Amino acid sequence: MAKASVQYRCIGCGYKSVKELGRCPNCGAWDSFKEEAPALKPGSVAGRGGLSRARPLPNPAALTRLGDVPEGGEARFSSQMGELDRVLGGGFVPGEVLLLGGEPGVGKSTLLLQVAQKMLEMGKRVVYLAGEESPGQIRLRAQRLGVSGELELLRETELEAMLATLEASPPDFLVVDSIQTLETTAAPGSLVAVRDATAALTRFAKHHQVTTVLVGHVTKEGIVAGPKVIEHVVDATLYLETAGHFRVLRSSKNRFGPVGELGVFSMVHEGMEEVANPSAAFLAERPVGAPGSVVALCLSGERALALEVQALAARTPFPAPRRVSQGLDSRRVDVVLAVLERRLNLPLGNLDIYVNLAGGLRVFDPGLDLAVGLAVYSAVVGRPLPEEVAVVGEVGLAGELRSVEGLERRLREGQRAGFQHLVHPPQFKSLEAAVSKFL
Repeated sequence: MAKASVQYRCIGCGYKSVKELGRCPNCGAWDSFKEEAPALKPGSVAGRGGLSRARPLPNPAALTRLGDVPEGGEARFSSQMGELDRVLGGGFVPGEVLLLGGEPGVGKSTLLLQVAQKMLEMGKRVVYLAGEESPGQIRLRAQRLGVSGELELLRETELEAMLATLEASPPDFLVVDSIQTLETTAAPGSLVAVRDATAALTRFAKHHQVTTVLVGHVTKEGIVAGPKVIEHVVDATLYLETAGHFRVLRSSKNRFGPVGELGVFSMVHEGMEEVANPSAAFLAERPVGAPGSVVALCLSGERALALEVQALAARTPFPAPRRVSQGLDSRRVDVVLAVLERRLNLPLGNLDIYVNLAGGLRVFDPGLDLAVGLAVYSAVVGRPLPEEVAVVGEVGLAGELRSVEGLERRLREGQRAGFQHLVHPPQFKSLEAAVSKFL
Protein backbone atom coordinates (compact mmCIF):
# COMPACT_ATOMS: atom_id res chain seq x y z
CA MET A 1 0.00 0.00 0.00
CA ALA A 2 1.40 3.42 -1.01
CA LYS A 3 2.06 5.68 1.93
CA ALA A 4 0.70 9.23 1.80
CA SER A 5 3.52 11.72 1.35
CA VAL A 6 4.06 14.47 3.89
CA GLN A 7 5.24 17.88 2.78
CA TYR A 8 6.42 21.00 4.56
CA ARG A 9 5.79 24.62 3.57
CA CYS A 10 7.69 27.76 4.54
CA ILE A 11 5.29 30.20 6.22
CA GLY A 12 7.40 33.09 4.98
CA CYS A 13 7.43 32.53 1.21
CA GLY A 14 5.44 29.33 0.58
CA TYR A 15 8.44 27.21 -0.50
CA LYS A 16 7.63 23.47 -0.36
CA SER A 17 9.92 20.65 0.76
CA VAL A 18 9.55 16.92 1.35
CA LYS A 19 11.35 17.27 4.69
CA GLU A 20 11.63 19.89 7.39
CA LEU A 21 14.56 22.25 6.84
CA GLY A 22 16.23 24.47 9.39
CA ARG A 23 16.55 27.36 6.96
CA CYS A 24 14.44 28.12 3.90
CA PRO A 25 16.64 28.04 0.74
CA ASN A 26 14.30 30.51 -0.97
CA CYS A 27 13.82 33.37 1.53
CA GLY A 28 16.48 32.49 4.13
CA ALA A 29 14.06 32.37 7.10
CA TRP A 30 15.00 30.12 10.04
CA ASP A 31 12.59 27.53 11.57
CA SER A 32 9.82 28.57 9.20
CA PHE A 33 8.69 25.15 7.90
CA LYS A 34 5.33 23.77 8.99
CA GLU A 35 3.88 20.36 8.20
CA GLU A 36 0.96 20.26 5.78
CA ALA A 37 -1.68 17.64 5.11
CA PRO A 38 -0.70 15.03 2.51
CA ALA A 39 -1.48 15.94 -1.06
CA LEU A 40 -4.39 13.90 -2.43
CA LYS A 41 -5.18 12.82 -5.93
CA PRO A 42 -8.10 14.61 -7.59
CA GLY A 43 -11.44 12.90 -6.96
CA SER A 44 -10.39 11.10 -3.76
CA VAL A 45 -10.09 11.79 -0.03
CA ALA A 46 -8.14 9.95 2.64
CA GLY A 47 -10.09 7.38 4.64
CA ARG A 48 -9.27 5.18 7.61
CA GLY A 49 -5.97 3.34 7.33
CA GLY A 50 -4.76 5.56 4.49
CA LEU A 51 -7.33 4.16 2.04
CA SER A 52 -9.11 6.44 -0.35
CA ARG A 53 -12.75 6.70 -1.29
CA ALA A 54 -14.60 8.62 -3.92
CA ARG A 55 -15.16 12.30 -3.22
CA PRO A 56 -18.62 13.65 -4.10
CA LEU A 57 -18.53 16.05 -7.02
CA PRO A 58 -19.38 19.69 -6.21
CA ASN A 59 -22.45 21.36 -7.64
CA PRO A 60 -21.79 22.66 -11.16
CA ALA A 61 -21.31 26.41 -11.56
CA ALA A 62 -23.75 28.45 -13.61
CA LEU A 63 -22.68 29.77 -17.01
CA THR A 64 -23.66 33.20 -18.32
CA ARG A 65 -23.80 34.24 -21.95
CA LEU A 66 -22.02 37.49 -22.75
CA GLY A 67 -25.18 38.81 -24.40
CA ASP A 68 -27.13 38.30 -21.15
CA VAL A 69 -24.78 40.53 -19.14
CA PRO A 70 -26.53 43.87 -18.45
CA GLU A 71 -25.07 46.90 -20.17
CA GLY A 72 -23.78 49.98 -18.39
CA GLY A 73 -20.56 51.24 -16.91
CA GLU A 74 -19.38 51.40 -13.34
CA ALA A 75 -21.38 53.56 -10.95
CA ARG A 76 -18.53 55.78 -9.82
CA PHE A 77 -18.62 58.18 -6.91
CA SER A 78 -16.21 61.05 -6.46
CA SER A 79 -13.62 61.23 -3.69
CA GLN A 80 -14.26 65.01 -3.52
CA MET A 81 -10.53 65.49 -4.19
CA GLY A 82 -9.77 66.48 -7.77
CA GLU A 83 -6.19 65.21 -7.82
CA LEU A 84 -7.21 61.83 -6.43
CA ASP A 85 -10.11 61.53 -8.88
CA ARG A 86 -7.69 62.23 -11.72
CA VAL A 87 -5.46 59.30 -10.69
CA LEU A 88 -8.44 56.99 -10.11
CA GLY A 89 -9.94 57.78 -13.51
CA GLY A 90 -12.97 59.71 -12.25
CA GLY A 91 -13.54 58.41 -8.74
CA PHE A 92 -14.07 55.22 -6.74
CA VAL A 93 -16.05 52.21 -7.95
CA PRO A 94 -18.25 50.15 -5.56
CA GLY A 95 -16.50 46.87 -4.80
CA GLU A 96 -13.14 48.17 -6.02
CA VAL A 97 -10.00 47.08 -4.15
CA LEU A 98 -7.05 49.49 -4.22
CA LEU A 99 -3.51 49.02 -2.95
CA LEU A 100 -1.79 52.21 -1.74
CA GLY A 101 1.97 51.96 -1.29
CA GLY A 102 4.58 54.42 -0.14
CA GLU A 103 7.55 54.98 2.12
CA PRO A 104 6.98 55.35 5.88
CA GLY A 105 5.93 58.89 6.78
CA VAL A 106 5.05 59.94 3.22
CA GLY A 107 1.43 60.63 4.22
CA LYS A 108 -0.60 57.51 3.33
CA SER A 109 -2.61 57.47 6.57
CA THR A 110 -3.14 61.25 6.42
CA LEU A 111 -4.50 61.07 2.88
CA LEU A 112 -6.83 58.17 3.71
CA LEU A 113 -8.20 59.90 6.81
CA GLN A 114 -9.03 62.90 4.64
CA VAL A 115 -10.73 60.60 2.11
CA ALA A 116 -12.66 58.96 4.97
CA GLN A 117 -13.95 62.39 6.04
CA LYS A 118 -15.10 63.10 2.48
CA MET A 119 -16.96 59.78 2.44
CA LEU A 120 -18.62 60.59 5.79
CA GLU A 121 -19.77 63.93 4.42
CA MET A 122 -21.40 62.05 1.53
CA GLY A 123 -23.39 59.97 4.01
CA LYS A 124 -21.37 56.76 3.62
CA ARG A 125 -20.44 54.45 6.47
CA VAL A 126 -16.66 54.18 6.83
CA VAL A 127 -14.65 51.62 8.83
CA TYR A 128 -10.95 52.21 9.48
CA LEU A 129 -8.93 49.12 10.46
CA ALA A 130 -6.16 50.34 12.77
CA GLY A 131 -3.54 47.63 12.59
CA GLU A 132 -0.44 49.69 13.37
CA GLU A 133 -1.56 52.65 15.46
CA SER A 134 -3.67 52.80 18.60
CA PRO A 135 -7.10 54.49 18.54
CA GLY A 136 -5.62 57.33 20.61
CA GLN A 137 -2.95 58.05 17.99
CA ILE A 138 -5.52 57.99 15.19
CA ARG A 139 -7.79 60.36 17.15
CA LEU A 140 -4.97 62.88 17.57
CA ARG A 141 -4.32 62.92 13.82
CA ALA A 142 -8.05 62.97 13.07
CA GLN A 143 -8.58 66.04 15.26
CA ARG A 144 -5.79 67.87 13.42
CA LEU A 145 -7.33 66.97 10.07
CA GLY A 146 -10.90 67.78 11.13
CA VAL A 147 -12.24 64.23 10.76
CA SER A 148 -15.71 63.63 12.16
CA GLY A 149 -16.24 61.46 15.23
CA GLU A 150 -18.59 59.27 13.16
CA LEU A 151 -15.59 57.38 11.76
CA GLU A 152 -15.67 53.79 13.06
CA LEU A 153 -12.40 52.22 14.18
CA LEU A 154 -11.70 48.48 14.23
CA ARG A 155 -8.71 47.39 16.33
CA GLU A 156 -8.43 43.78 15.16
CA THR A 157 -5.56 42.08 13.36
CA GLU A 158 -6.83 38.48 13.29
CA LEU A 159 -8.22 38.01 9.79
CA GLU A 160 -11.10 35.64 10.61
CA ALA A 161 -12.33 37.76 13.52
CA MET A 162 -12.12 40.92 11.42
CA LEU A 163 -14.08 39.39 8.54
CA ALA A 164 -16.75 38.09 10.95
CA THR A 165 -17.21 41.62 12.31
CA LEU A 166 -17.47 43.13 8.85
CA GLU A 167 -19.79 40.41 7.55
CA ALA A 168 -22.26 41.19 10.33
CA SER A 169 -22.56 44.81 9.12
CA PRO A 170 -20.71 45.59 5.86
CA PRO A 171 -19.62 49.25 5.53
CA ASP A 172 -19.63 51.36 2.37
CA PHE A 173 -15.92 52.22 2.55
CA LEU A 174 -13.15 50.21 4.22
CA VAL A 175 -9.56 51.23 4.95
CA VAL A 176 -7.03 48.56 6.03
CA ASP A 177 -3.91 50.14 7.52
CA SER A 178 -1.92 48.08 6.89
CA ILE A 179 -2.24 44.74 5.08
CA GLN A 180 1.05 43.53 6.62
CA THR A 181 -0.45 43.55 10.14
CA LEU A 182 -3.19 40.98 9.50
CA GLU A 183 -2.70 37.56 11.08
CA THR A 184 -3.60 34.38 9.20
CA THR A 185 -2.27 30.84 9.51
CA ALA A 186 1.14 32.30 8.62
CA ALA A 187 3.17 34.90 10.50
CA PRO A 188 2.00 38.52 10.09
CA GLY A 189 3.86 40.34 7.33
CA SER A 190 5.03 37.15 5.61
CA LEU A 191 4.38 36.63 1.93
CA VAL A 192 1.82 33.90 2.58
CA ALA A 193 -0.07 36.01 5.14
CA VAL A 194 -0.18 39.07 2.89
CA ARG A 195 -1.35 37.01 -0.07
CA ASP A 196 -4.08 35.17 1.85
CA ALA A 197 -5.34 38.34 3.57
CA THR A 198 -5.51 40.23 0.27
CA ALA A 199 -7.44 37.41 -1.41
CA ALA A 200 -9.92 37.16 1.50
CA LEU A 201 -10.55 40.91 1.62
CA THR A 202 -10.99 41.03 -2.15
CA ARG A 203 -13.66 38.31 -2.00
CA PHE A 204 -15.42 40.21 0.78
CA ALA A 205 -15.29 43.51 -1.12
CA LYS A 206 -16.64 42.02 -4.35
CA HIS A 207 -19.44 40.13 -2.60
CA HIS A 208 -20.70 43.11 -0.56
CA GLN A 209 -19.71 45.89 -3.01
CA VAL A 210 -17.46 47.53 -0.40
CA THR A 211 -14.85 49.96 -1.75
CA THR A 212 -11.64 48.87 -0.01
CA VAL A 213 -8.25 50.55 0.26
CA LEU A 214 -5.29 48.44 1.43
CA VAL A 215 -2.16 50.20 2.70
CA GLY A 216 1.08 48.40 1.82
CA HIS A 217 4.62 49.00 3.04
CA VAL A 218 7.37 49.64 0.51
CA THR A 219 10.66 47.70 0.48
CA LYS A 220 14.13 49.17 -0.02
CA GLU A 221 13.77 48.44 -3.74
CA GLY A 222 10.73 50.76 -3.87
CA ILE A 223 8.03 48.13 -4.45
CA VAL A 224 5.12 47.10 -2.27
CA ALA A 225 6.23 44.40 0.18
CA GLY A 226 4.67 41.00 -0.41
CA PRO A 227 4.25 38.66 -3.37
CA LYS A 228 3.72 40.14 -6.80
CA VAL A 229 0.41 38.29 -6.94
CA ILE A 230 -1.11 41.05 -4.76
CA GLU A 231 -0.99 43.46 -7.68
CA HIS A 232 -2.79 40.88 -9.84
CA VAL A 233 -5.58 40.49 -7.27
CA VAL A 234 -6.36 44.16 -6.60
CA ASP A 235 -8.05 46.44 -9.12
CA ALA A 236 -5.64 49.37 -8.80
CA THR A 237 -2.16 49.98 -7.40
CA LEU A 238 -1.25 53.53 -6.37
CA TYR A 239 2.09 54.86 -5.10
CA LEU A 240 2.51 57.98 -2.96
CA GLU A 241 5.99 59.41 -3.47
CA THR A 242 8.03 62.40 -2.34
CA ALA A 243 9.05 64.95 -5.00
CA GLY A 244 10.91 67.79 -3.32
CA HIS A 245 8.46 69.32 -0.85
CA PHE A 246 5.49 67.90 -2.78
CA ARG A 247 3.75 64.53 -2.63
CA VAL A 248 3.01 62.78 -5.92
CA LEU A 249 0.33 60.11 -6.26
CA ARG A 250 0.91 57.83 -9.25
CA SER A 251 -1.03 54.83 -10.61
CA SER A 252 0.90 51.79 -11.85
CA LYS A 253 -2.20 49.65 -12.44
CA ASN A 254 -5.85 50.62 -12.82
CA ARG A 255 -8.63 48.43 -14.18
CA PHE A 256 -11.07 51.35 -14.12
CA GLY A 257 -8.90 54.20 -15.37
CA PRO A 258 -5.64 55.27 -17.05
CA VAL A 259 -2.25 53.94 -15.95
CA GLY A 260 0.59 56.33 -15.13
CA GLU A 261 -1.70 59.23 -14.20
CA LEU A 262 -0.25 61.69 -11.73
CA GLY A 263 -1.72 63.79 -8.91
CA VAL A 264 0.23 66.41 -6.95
CA PHE A 265 -0.30 67.32 -3.29
CA SER A 266 1.43 69.53 -0.77
CA MET A 267 1.79 68.40 2.85
CA VAL A 268 0.64 71.13 5.26
CA HIS A 269 -0.41 71.11 8.91
CA GLU A 270 -4.05 70.53 7.97
CA GLY A 271 -3.16 67.49 5.83
CA MET A 272 -2.74 66.92 2.11
CA GLU A 273 -3.51 70.02 0.07
CA GLU A 274 -4.16 69.68 -3.67
CA VAL A 275 -1.84 71.50 -6.08
CA ALA A 276 -4.12 72.75 -8.83
CA ASN A 277 -1.30 74.09 -11.06
CA PRO A 278 1.72 71.75 -10.76
CA SER A 279 3.62 73.44 -13.60
CA ALA A 280 3.70 76.78 -11.79
CA ALA A 281 4.61 75.05 -8.52
CA PHE A 282 7.58 73.16 -10.02
CA LEU A 283 8.84 76.21 -11.93
CA ALA A 284 8.54 78.61 -8.99
CA GLU A 285 12.23 78.33 -8.08
CA ARG A 286 13.61 78.25 -11.62
CA PRO A 287 16.75 80.41 -12.03
CA VAL A 288 16.21 82.97 -14.78
CA GLY A 289 19.03 83.54 -17.25
CA ALA A 290 21.17 80.63 -16.06
CA PRO A 291 23.01 78.50 -18.67
CA GLY A 292 21.87 74.88 -18.71
CA SER A 293 18.25 75.59 -17.72
CA VAL A 294 15.47 74.68 -20.20
CA VAL A 295 11.70 74.34 -19.72
CA ALA A 296 10.31 71.11 -21.19
CA LEU A 297 6.68 70.27 -21.95
CA CYS A 298 6.39 66.65 -20.86
CA LEU A 299 3.57 64.15 -20.46
CA SER A 300 3.02 61.99 -17.37
CA GLY A 301 0.09 59.66 -17.94
CA GLU A 302 -2.61 61.89 -19.42
CA ARG A 303 -1.31 65.04 -17.73
CA ALA A 304 0.85 67.65 -19.46
CA LEU A 305 3.41 69.44 -17.28
CA ALA A 306 5.96 72.21 -17.77
CA LEU A 307 9.14 71.16 -15.95
CA GLU A 308 12.69 72.44 -15.80
CA VAL A 309 15.58 70.36 -17.18
CA GLN A 310 18.97 71.38 -15.77
CA ALA A 311 22.42 70.48 -17.09
CA LEU A 312 25.92 71.08 -15.79
CA ALA A 313 29.22 70.45 -17.56
CA ALA A 314 32.46 70.28 -15.57
CA ARG A 315 35.99 69.41 -16.71
CA THR A 316 37.18 66.06 -15.37
CA PRO A 317 40.77 65.02 -14.53
CA PHE A 318 39.93 61.36 -15.09
CA PRO A 319 40.13 59.49 -18.41
CA ALA A 320 36.49 58.32 -18.21
CA PRO A 321 34.07 61.26 -17.77
CA ARG A 322 30.96 60.80 -15.64
CA ARG A 323 27.41 60.80 -16.99
CA VAL A 324 24.84 61.36 -14.20
CA SER A 325 21.09 61.83 -14.74
CA GLN A 326 18.34 62.21 -12.12
CA GLY A 327 14.63 61.91 -12.81
CA LEU A 328 15.23 61.04 -16.47
CA ASP A 329 15.84 57.90 -18.52
CA SER A 330 19.64 57.60 -18.38
CA ARG A 331 19.77 55.61 -21.63
CA ARG A 332 17.94 58.34 -23.55
CA VAL A 333 20.26 60.95 -22.04
CA ASP A 334 23.25 58.96 -23.31
CA VAL A 335 21.71 58.88 -26.80
CA VAL A 336 21.21 62.66 -26.83
CA LEU A 337 24.80 63.21 -25.67
CA ALA A 338 26.06 60.99 -28.48
CA VAL A 339 24.01 62.97 -31.02
CA LEU A 340 25.42 66.25 -29.69
CA GLU A 341 28.99 64.99 -30.00
CA ARG A 342 28.63 63.27 -33.38
CA ARG A 343 26.13 65.46 -35.27
CA LEU A 344 26.79 68.87 -33.75
CA ASN A 345 30.54 68.39 -33.08
CA LEU A 346 30.14 69.39 -29.43
CA PRO A 347 33.28 68.25 -27.51
CA LEU A 348 32.17 66.22 -24.49
CA GLY A 349 35.05 63.75 -24.18
CA ASN A 350 36.75 65.52 -21.28
CA LEU A 351 33.62 66.81 -19.49
CA ASP A 352 31.49 65.38 -16.70
CA ILE A 353 27.83 65.85 -17.64
CA TYR A 354 25.09 66.11 -14.99
CA VAL A 355 21.44 66.26 -16.06
CA ASN A 356 18.58 66.74 -13.60
CA LEU A 357 14.79 67.06 -13.81
CA ALA A 358 14.19 69.77 -11.21
CA GLY A 359 11.52 69.25 -8.56
CA GLY A 360 12.23 65.62 -7.69
CA LEU A 361 9.85 64.07 -10.23
CA ARG A 362 10.69 60.98 -12.28
CA VAL A 363 9.41 61.24 -15.86
CA PHE A 364 10.53 58.84 -18.59
CA ASP A 365 9.19 60.69 -21.63
CA PRO A 366 10.84 60.77 -25.09
CA GLY A 367 9.55 64.33 -25.45
CA LEU A 368 12.25 65.47 -23.01
CA ASP A 369 15.06 64.72 -25.49
CA LEU A 370 15.11 68.19 -27.06
CA ALA A 371 15.21 69.87 -23.63
CA VAL A 372 18.12 67.65 -22.58
CA GLY A 373 20.04 68.46 -25.78
CA LEU A 374 19.53 72.22 -25.48
CA ALA A 375 20.33 72.22 -21.75
CA VAL A 376 23.62 70.36 -22.24
CA TYR A 377 24.63 72.56 -25.19
CA SER A 378 23.77 75.68 -23.18
CA ALA A 379 25.81 74.45 -20.21
CA VAL A 380 28.86 73.66 -22.35
CA VAL A 381 28.95 76.94 -24.31
CA GLY A 382 27.83 79.03 -21.31
CA ARG A 383 24.91 80.80 -23.06
CA PRO A 384 21.37 80.71 -21.58
CA LEU A 385 18.18 80.18 -23.54
CA PRO A 386 15.61 83.00 -23.66
CA GLU A 387 13.33 83.01 -20.64
CA GLU A 388 10.07 82.73 -22.62
CA VAL A 389 11.03 79.51 -24.51
CA ALA A 390 9.59 76.05 -23.79
CA VAL A 391 10.53 73.00 -25.88
CA VAL A 392 9.30 69.50 -26.68
CA GLY A 393 10.47 66.82 -29.11
CA GLU A 394 12.16 63.45 -29.51
CA VAL A 395 15.69 63.38 -30.90
CA GLY A 396 16.59 60.68 -33.43
CA LEU A 397 20.04 59.22 -34.05
CA ALA A 398 20.48 61.39 -37.14
CA GLY A 399 19.81 64.50 -35.08
CA GLU A 400 16.29 64.94 -36.45
CA LEU A 401 13.31 65.97 -34.30
CA ARG A 402 10.36 63.58 -34.17
CA SER A 403 6.77 64.13 -33.12
CA VAL A 404 5.64 62.92 -29.72
CA GLU A 405 2.38 61.73 -28.18
CA GLY A 406 -0.08 64.35 -26.96
CA LEU A 407 1.61 67.29 -28.68
CA GLU A 408 -1.55 69.45 -28.61
CA ARG A 409 -1.98 68.97 -24.85
CA ARG A 410 1.66 69.87 -24.26
CA LEU A 411 1.41 73.04 -26.33
CA ARG A 412 -1.77 74.10 -24.53
CA GLU A 413 -0.01 73.63 -21.19
CA GLY A 414 2.91 75.75 -22.43
CA GLN A 415 0.55 78.53 -23.47
CA ARG A 416 -1.29 78.33 -20.14
CA ALA A 417 2.05 78.60 -18.31
CA GLY A 418 2.76 81.86 -20.19
CA PHE A 419 5.58 80.83 -22.59
CA GLN A 420 5.60 82.86 -25.80
CA HIS A 421 7.87 80.65 -27.94
CA LEU A 422 7.08 76.92 -28.11
CA VAL A 423 9.78 74.91 -29.89
CA HIS A 424 8.47 71.64 -31.31
CA PRO A 425 8.44 69.47 -34.44
CA PRO A 426 7.62 69.99 -37.28
CA GLN A 427 8.34 73.68 -36.59
CA PHE A 428 12.01 72.68 -36.21
CA LYS A 429 13.34 69.77 -38.23
CA SER A 430 16.50 68.99 -36.26
CA LEU A 431 18.29 69.57 -32.97
CA GLU A 432 20.90 71.59 -34.84
CA ALA A 433 18.23 73.97 -36.14
CA ALA A 434 16.92 74.59 -32.61
CA VAL A 435 20.45 75.18 -31.32
CA SER A 436 21.21 77.64 -34.15
CA LYS A 437 18.01 79.58 -33.45
CA PHE A 438 18.38 80.07 -29.70
CA LEU A 439 22.08 79.43 -28.88
